[in-house]
Amino acid sequence: MSVTLMFQGTGSDVGKSLVVAGLARALVRRGYRVAPFKPQNMSNNAAVTADGAEIGRAQALQARAARLEPTADMNPVLLKPQGAAGAQVVVRGKIIGAARAREYQQWKAGLMSAVLESYERLRATADIVLVEGAGSAAEINLRANDIANMGFARRVDAPVVIVGDIDRGGVIAQLVGCKVVLDPEDAALIRGFIVNKFRGDPSLFDEGMRFIAERTGWRALGLAPFFPDAALLPAEDAFGLRAGASTTGEGELTIATPLLPNIANFDDLDPLRAEPGVRFALVRPGEPLPAEARLVILPGSKATIADLSAFRDAGWHIDLAAHIRRGGRVFGICGGYQMMGRRIADPQGLEGPPGAVEGLGLLDMETVFETEKVLKQVKGATIAEDIPFYGYEMHAGRTDGPDCARPLLRFEDGRVDGAVSADGRCAGVYVHGYLADDRLRAAFLRDYGASASDLSYEASIEATLDGLAEHFERHLDVDALLELAR
Repeated sequence: MSVTLMFQGTGSDVGKSLVVAGLARALVRRGYRVAPFKPQNMSNNAAVTADGAEIGRAQALQARAARLEPTADMNPVLLKPQGAAGAQVVVRGKIIGAARAREYQQWKAGLMSAVLESYERLRATADIVLVEGAGSAAEINLRANDIANMGFARRVDAPVVIVGDIDRGGVIAQLVGCKVVLDPEDAALIRGFIVNKFRGDPSLFDEGMRFIAERTGWRALGLAPFFPDAALLPAEDAFGLRAGASTTGEGELTIATPLLPNIANFDDLDPLRAEPGVRFALVRPGEPLPAEARLVILPGSKATIADLSAFRDAGWHIDLAAHIRRGGRVFGICGGYQMMGRRIADPQGLEGPPGAVEGLGLLDMETVFETEKVLKQVKGATIAEDIPFYGYEMHAGRTDGPDCARPLLRFEDGRVDGAVSADGRCAGVYVHGYLADDRLRAAFLRDYGASASDLSYEASIEATLDGLAEHFERHLDVDALLELAR
């Protein structure tokens, strides 16, 4: 018989995803079979499973922490915001439609069956299922037909641990207030609490832990210090990007990336940000693209046309033209790659009203959005140097034009991907994730005039997950958490 333990939060970005990932790795190291599960996620940072399903990136990381291949059952409902069109609704890895926030509230009751079926399949494979809630447990305005937090917990009688974030301030009010506003039957499922992201002398918060326990009746399960290496792991959504540092690293090569409103799959950039030879600038609206940048990367987007408009509204198209006049280079990934063409057409109105817009004109090609979405893990080799790579495709556009006759990548099945301008200074691909490959990333950096390091990116992710597990083993009462699971 498997057991279940659910982690909900006092708000978004309190560390629920990392708590589940760290505990998954800790329990696997103790010999348990662990399955991560998030009934509903909202994020444009997604992953593709081996069978072509789409799930939240955080659940793919949690699966890795549990030493499992990710599956669609680990995140049965994924909401992907896409600007004016509301959010795509992905169920068990496949798009079933789009809905605005109010419309989606009417959909939730019908989605519970898919959530429960996925949960039961995971239970059949694991000793313990670690469930992650979404947003705040105290969002009583969204409680009707809830599938993400207490609604799910009530359906399966899951014990709940509440996570609060002391780093943003007011954690005592967060946790005590959560108890106050919850329905008594919901609150009865909560067995304990964790205070996360503490900085400084933990003894100074002893009284705070006691106060929370006394006022809520919940068991104190640990005060977890801030874990700085969490920045090395793929983020669940763009919240952390907008709140974090704009520039990282002090390397010889400055790479700049605009922070688009609908930026997607931005963990593509993580391997470059981890390179010691790179100074990485994440440029926010109102800031210019830095003149010292040798390379500008246009990232993935869930709403390419809307983000292209936002790019121009920010004046970045002017900065980009100046960057190219100075001899700078541009590289696009997926949505960013589409923006670099002469034209983007959306005849079926997949991202908004049907129509077409002028692209940035950096590559001689055009993109047409199509209903069928490509979701596929891929392997192959670079055409120029025959360096093996792996990654995944996740796009709904078809791109053609003269510059596509100079592709960058060849897949194992013989297909090719990417385009290069006639002068070689602008290029792009559809494939996500391939810069995680150390040999390919080294060649990529050499091409842009930087020396590669001896960084083993995938090994660094594994080491960070092990470090996260050890961190929570030290600071949380893992034995008590196991006792609470049922």
